[in-house]
Amino acid sequence: MDLGLNGRTVIVTGASGGIGREIARGYAAEGADVVLTYWNSRDDAETLAKEIGEHALVVPYELGDPASAEALLSAALGWTGRVDVLVNNALRVPGWRPTPDDSFENAPDDEWLQMLRHNIEGYIGLSRLVAPVMRERRFGRLVHISSGLVDDGMIGAEYYTAAKAALHGFNRSAAFSLGRDGDILSNVVLPGLTTTARNESLIGQMGHTYSDRAPIRRLLDASEVANAVVYLGSAANTGITGQAISVTGGV
Repeated sequence: MDLGLNGRTVIVTGASGGIGREIARGYAAEGADVVLTYWNSRDDAETLAKEIGEHALVVPYELGDPASAEALLSAALGWTGRVDVLVNNALRVPGWRPTPDDSFENAPDDEWLQMLRHNIEGYIGLSRLVAPVMRERRFGRLVHISSGLVDDGMIGAEYYTAAKAALHGFNRSAAFSLGRDGDILSNVVLPGLTTTARNESLIGQMGHTYSDRAPIRRLLDASEVANAVVYLGSAANTGITGQAISVTGGV
């Protein structure tokens, strides 16, 4: 299937590792020019860019920082003159880490407020910046990475899931606004517990709980989640918009 991505410009935030890295690889394999953003892991982002070749651009990006978002858009437009797809994948996690016996009300105010502000305002802010570019071209795809924890819940994820759930509401209404101005679609993807290097410890603790519940009896790896994201952000997707789609192996 031709996904219609050849020559299109895709921004993937948080592309230096995990699911983001596989998303970037997926778009590059389809002939897209991919803007790879990183926050701390510059070396990882540059290694990925070398792998992709001339169709990759590495740009630093701090989620939730308006100036950083504007610089990112400027770099993308300066590179190819267009932005066709935005994948909001970056994540900011505060320093507070709850224990299983801890309570959400114990989180310091600056920590839980930072979690909310960066992870919802950052996604919305960057979406606001790219929307006029897409409206002008009458084409665009937004894919926002959420989490299966919005549905499942977990002790310690109260503020993280609050930010992600707010993203779902934004996505649903934004799809109507964007759709009136052309072939512009917006969706949310909810990965479950996914096999990545960052998740090794968590998988060791509770991976079997999820795999035992899954119809396919295993966890998905990052490339399997990326496949869904690449399709939703492609021209082959002509009618899926305003949706929150679970990519969890059926959990």
